[in-house]
Amino acid sequence: MTSRQQSPEDLFASQEAFPSGNPPREERCRVLLPLPVEEPYDYLAPLDPNGLAMGLVPGALVEVPVGPRKLTGVVWFEKTRTGKGEAYALSRLRSVLSVRDVPPLTEELMKTIEWVADYTLAPLGAVLKMALSVPAAFAPEKGLQQLRLSDAFDSSVKLTDARRKVVSVLQKGGGWSPGDLAREAGVSPSVVKGLEKTAVLTRYEEQSEPAFPLPDLSMTGPTLSPDQDSAARSIVAALDEEGFRPILLDGVTGSGKTEVYFEAMFRAFEKQKQVLVLLPEIALSAQWLGRFKSRFGVEPAQWHSDLTPSQRRKTWRAVASGRAPVVIGARSALFLPFPDLGLIVVDEEHESSFKQEDGVHYHGRDMAVVRAKEAGIAIVMASATPALETITNAQNGRYEHLVLPGRHGGAGLPDVGLVDLRVDKPPREGRAAAFLSPTLREAVRQTLDAGEQAMLFLNRRGYAPLTLCRTCGHRFQCPHCATWLVEHRQWGRLQCHHCGYQVARPETCPSCEAEDTLVPCGPGVERIAEEAALLFPESRLALMTSDSLTSPAMTRTMVERVQSGDVNLLIGTQVVAKGYHFPDLTLVGVVDADLGLFGGDPRAAERTFQLMHQVAGRAGRAEKKGRVLLQTHDPDQAVMQALASGDRDRFLAEEADNRSRGGLPPYGRMVALIVSGADPQALDDFCLKLRRKAPEGQDYRVLGPVPAPIAMLRGKHRRRFLLQARRSVPVQGLVRQWLDLEKIPSSIRVTVDVDPYSFF
Repeated sequence: MTSRQQSPEDLFASQEAFPSGNPPREERCRVLLPLPVEEPYDYLAPLDPNGLAMGLVPGALVEVPVGPRKLTGVVWFEKTRTGKGEAYALSRLRSVLSVRDVPPLTEELMKTIEWVADYTLAPLGAVLKMALSVPAAFAPEKGLQQLRLSDAFDSSVKLTDARRKVVSVLQKGGGWSPGDLAREAGVSPSVVKGLEKTAVLTRYEEQSEPAFPLPDLSMTGPTLSPDQDSAARSIVAALDEEGFRPILLDGVTGSGKTEVYFEAMFRAFEKQKQVLVLLPEIALSAQWLGRFKSRFGVEPAQWHSDLTPSQRRKTWRAVASGRAPVVIGARSALFLPFPDLGLIVVDEEHESSFKQEDGVHYHGRDMAVVRAKEAGIAIVMASATPALETITNAQNGRYEHLVLPGRHGGAGLPDVGLVDLRVDKPPREGRAAAFLSPTLREAVRQTLDAGEQAMLFLNRRGYAPLTLCRTCGHRFQCPHCATWLVEHRQWGRLQCHHCGYQVARPETCPSCEAEDTLVPCGPGVERIAEEAALLFPESRLALMTSDSLTSPAMTRTMVERVQSGDVNLLIGTQVVAKGYHFPDLTLVGVVDADLGLFGGDPRAAERTFQLMHQVAGRAGRAEKKGRVLLQTHDPDQAVMQALASGDRDRFLAEEADNRSRGGLPPYGRMVALIVSGADPQALDDFCLKLRRKAPEGQDYRVLGPVPAPIAMLRGKHRRRFLLQARRSVPVQGLVRQWLDLEKIPSSIRVTVDVDPYSFF
């Protein structure tokens, strides 16, 4: 893969002698820092040995002083100032210290960063930070000092708790810089230095990393169906035209969407272009990697939070230098410095996991479209249940719409049935609660007796969402959040799924001190597994959740167990719905299909339909016919009827009509403001001031403040505003003007979420 970027040696513009013979001693240079700042800062450009000012090209990474620190920033575009700061005299400016030994950021990435900042109302520097997320990558490629366990390390030697933490990190593998190692282990740098002095750790010099291997273009893929071939040809034609082309690849589950966009990737590789594939979750990468290797003979570069610092450094530098032909990653991969990006693929584009809910609030799919537009390339958004926003763009002609109406290889879609829990009630086994209806139990039994596989799905982690005392009614709540603690019986603990707080499950009630009175309320997936183990003792049962599968390697092992038949009864949460191909799985039972329908989320019906459809799509993907049973307390719900009939388009039309009449996205705009602080009275006082200055107009309205659904999170009280507006209203300008009218106290934080996806 070639790079069109200048090398670090070519960063400086050519210089000419000045007619007067007196060269200027200084030159202003604008540098954007990866900090929550709104605009670049002014620095002095470095001087060459002849005293000539050297002009740095936009995108160059430079080291600059910031107070007592040194940070890596980016030489930014010359642009009009915001007016929030004045230009300092050259005599007051500090100088750029050095130019980093990496290629400069491309103009399209810089413009994407500016677009994301403007749209999300995030500080420009905070968005840049996502592109400069690996500081170690800026160091020279040779000579990076790393630490590993010494060959002479004796594991029987007694160590302090702090030193054991360091050793535990290193035993997981991968080289670590001293600073990264201390941060990962949660210890001070002195602990790491002490281990070096005692020869427990040894230093080595990380050598230059090789490029990721090029895909083998001599390998051929499977024969495509006529529908697949037609869709693949359309996408390849879009690549050959070399312009911005957003494409929706809309295919039922099992229709072979991956093989279609593999053909487009093949064409991009032929053109020596880089490819970015975004997946909503790390767990999905396990099976995808195997399919890519079967098709192209190599493994792609990966980008996600499970990588070691050394792996992240290697990948970042390989991408920046054009030596990574393809990257598969989570939404953060969108901000990698590709110099020759030729195609973006967003798989499972409907997934809400693409929305980042902390830091900079952005939607990975939407910002991927922005980057594709800035780069002038094609982007493929693939899904069996496209988001209403995406469908609307396709209907309006903004996106090209390619449809795969049938499953690949002639497999039929599964039959979907509704189980009315008001009539078909789960029988109790003594005092123990039960959650599987007689109909679902019998279906599982028949499936296992036939030598086939069954899946039970419940999108709720843990054993029970609430634990209470049946004597005094005490409920276990997180001390830092307004949420109940979830019981995880396999680990013997109660845990908050928002802040991570956990405590061992007590034997007695902490309120009345009664013994053996704590009872679980409601089912979690572990409780369903417990019931299934009692009902089907001969089954080979396994749990598949984000708690049990914490890495792509663990996910790959579980998928292989199911595909080999080692597991015949799979019980899981949302991770089991994500595109896995289990040929012998013929029955899917959804324990509580109503679970996501309530809570005030305007996208609740759409999300429920998408999730249930994706789960149902795991059944009958090969020659054996599939069957799906959805347990529900309200089978007459429009969502349930649409799932039973398989009429997706009718459901989307009704959902679009409901949203349009309510002015909800994608037919209206919403901006959420979450105001949080430790002092509830000070918080409420500030919110009242902010409410008095809220914008007013015929085309928009402000709702709130009200306590957020989770009124306290991580020790902070939370209040919520919601700006609702017509589609044509420039909401970002309204919110900027509004927040500028009232100074925000240092003790209070205001988080802005344009196009919110969660309402907790």
